[in-house]
Amino acid sequence: MVKFTKQFEGQLVPEWKDASVDYSQLKKDLKKIHLLTNGVENKHTETSLIKTIKSSIGNLSLFGNKEREHSRAIKVHRKLASSGRNSDVYETELLAKVADDTHAAKEFFMCLDTQLNKVNQFYKTKEKEFLERGECLKKQMEILIELKDAFKQKQANGESSQESKEDDSISCTILCEEDSIRSRTEQTELQESCLEDLENNGTEALESPRSEEQIKINNENENSKLRTVSGRVFSCQGKNLTIKIPLTNPSRTFSAISYMIKEDLINQSSSKKSGPDGVNKLRISKKKLSHAEKMIKGALAELYKGLNYLKTYRNLNMLAFMNILKKFDKVTGKQILPIYLKVVESSYFNSSDKVINLSDEVEEWFIKHFAGENRRKAMKYLKPHHRKESHSVTFFIGLFTGCFVALLAGYIIVAHLTGMYRKYPENTFYMETAYPVLSMFGLLFLHLFLYGCNIFMWRKARINYSFIFELGSENELKFRDVFLICTASMSVITGVMFAHLSLLAKGYSFGQVQVIPGLLLLVFFLILICPLNIFYKSSRYRLISVIRNIVFSPLYKVLMLDFFMADQLCSQVPMLRNLEYIACYYITGSYATQDYGYCMRVKYYRDLAYAVSFLPYYWRAMQCARRWFDEGETSHLVNLGKYVSAMLAAGTKVAYEKERSIGWLCLVVAMSSIATIYQLYWDFVKDWGLLQRNSNNPWLRNQLMLRQKYIYYFSMVLNLVLRLAWLQTVLHSSFEHVDYRVTGLFLAALEVIRRGHWNFYRLENEHLNNAGKFRAVKTVPLPFREVDEED
Repeated sequence: MVKFTKQFEGQLVPEWKDASVDYSQLKKDLKKIHLLTNGVENKHTETSLIKTIKSSIGNLSLFGNKEREHSRAIKVHRKLASSGRNSDVYETELLAKVADDTHAAKEFFMCLDTQLNKVNQFYKTKEKEFLERGECLKKQMEILIELKDAFKQKQANGESSQESKEDDSISCTILCEEDSIRSRTEQTELQESCLEDLENNGTEALESPRSEEQIKINNENENSKLRTVSGRVFSCQGKNLTIKIPLTNPSRTFSAISYMIKEDLINQSSSKKSGPDGVNKLRISKKKLSHAEKMIKGALAELYKGLNYLKTYRNLNMLAFMNILKKFDKVTGKQILPIYLKVVESSYFNSSDKVINLSDEVEEWFIKHFAGENRRKAMKYLKPHHRKESHSVTFFIGLFTGCFVALLAGYIIVAHLTGMYRKYPENTFYMETAYPVLSMFGLLFLHLFLYGCNIFMWRKARINYSFIFELGSENELKFRDVFLICTASMSVITGVMFAHLSLLAKGYSFGQVQVIPGLLLLVFFLILICPLNIFYKSSRYRLISVIRNIVFSPLYKVLMLDFFMADQLCSQVPMLRNLEYIACYYITGSYATQDYGYCMRVKYYRDLAYAVSFLPYYWRAMQCARRWFDEGETSHLVNLGKYVSAMLAAGTKVAYEKERSIGWLCLVVAMSSIATIYQLYWDFVKDWGLLQRNSNNPWLRNQLMLRQKYIYYFSMVLNLVLRLAWLQTVLHSSFEHVDYRVTGLFLAALEVIRRGHWNFYRLENEHLNNAGKFRAVKTVPLPFREVDEED
């Protein structure tokens, strides 16, 4: 059975951990009381038998009213906070001796009161934040419904003009007041108002003003006029509004540019046809309204998720108070639980029902407006259910593992008999065609296997990795699922390669069987992009979307999963280079001409080798640049420098492999040493949160998930050793009578192991300290904003 402490800490939201009950500290205070109580009991001359008789008489006595005894033990005072905050503060007064050491008991109740006041204050703050967000979303829904009704009314009226066919949009009046000349003072005032708007919106303005488009809209109200950058007054639906669609991805950026160009063309043509009163028509496209609808839908989902987090926060803290009071009664022999628990139950965080009511309202809004009155469909989006684990998964893991071991043993025997991996010139064909495919899949699925091990360890350590990665239940893979994918894939790969090598051993030529590795790679690619709902479709498509976000960095907003996956790619440079060679070999048709050295002779391939070595570090550097652009923290620029140093080290290694001169060797040693020191510092201090001087655990950190501290010291030494694998480039060490490619595969596997080892401590630090400063609930920017309120 899992201890309550681990269960409590495992279910806490990392961002809210400091605002929750410090259960560990309360247990420490209670342990002091327990130790002092045991010490005093040893000195007492009164036997336990006499104590038992006395307590029994007291319990059976008609005059010993239990409630009066309880009421005389402690009294909890409730008063307003002196700081002016509209909240209650609780203080406990000891009316009787509740423990053998009164001072320790006072410290315990002082800490208990502090925790109760902290939880109440945080809950009230978060509740107010969510209620304000809910009220704002309600207004947004009303505006969205009005605009959607306008589209429906347009369709009901049967408007079939040429304009409506060309562009599915509604028209709103524009009251034009063009300014041919604008003074510098007016421009300065406009810039200041924009900055004030950004400061007032705070975290709601997730995107920089440089990456947002603004479309000013008004209704047919000639009295209310707003002066915008273009000098026009827009009127629509009875409210002065601004539509802001954040450019979080390239598609929104391109659609925004095309929309702005189209709008300018329409406005220019309509300005020539405007009447003397200067009234024009503004078109609001259905696509723009669709973007706004998606934003509101996402905001409702995030609000609902936040409300559920807050309800879980309340339940967990209530359980924490109950458990610690039970332990106190058990240690002291008193009955304090009914008294103090009554106060906790009546406190604000447990008695307020505003969060529950708002959660019900959000459900109703979502069901009515986004799910077509289908509750099941709405709840599948708002509160997805986790897949049930099946025993068949475990069975197939064992089956495929056995198949993999048997096929691998057969492959090794055939490879040994044929001598394919020895340093013979006649083996070049096999090492140039089939071996890159085998090594690429080997590195990939070794990484996947280690990821499954990480998931298993995260679950054992109660690390909520699905929350940190923002994974839904459909995208979240259990460790058994990962092991199933890994064992099944490796069984297929080993079986195909075993068959390929067996055909070569039987006398078939390379030209007859060399298409097999290419077909194997093609099959796996087709499975990855397969649109059918088979083979974990949601997880496959989530992987594709993450890879897309990485490749097009910094155009996409960076999430935890994005840069975590980019870090994995930094350890898969050999795999990417093998993939590059395989693609060149089959796409250029070298397999047909059996020209195995073509891709090594062509200049563009040699240049591409540099690019592939740079790409993972470049993508990661661009993610750091985007995070600095969004968040403004200089630490992201320092992290960017780490990947720049890694790019320089990788470039010098590639150059040295082609021109093995003393100058390049010295440059490799210098750049790799600088990059290694840089990376080690970031690993230990930033990513793992270790090497803290004033920590309670020497040179570690205050909070640790693993009990054995020596594991952390061993892990730092292991990470240091594996980081120095680049020395093989300088020493040219290799196994005797084994092809150099096998040595390269072994070193690449060590780097993959180092990354899998790094993953556990990175997530542990994120879970304990929220190192990445990610929010439990994303504040989705809302599309409609009333201009009068902003001004």
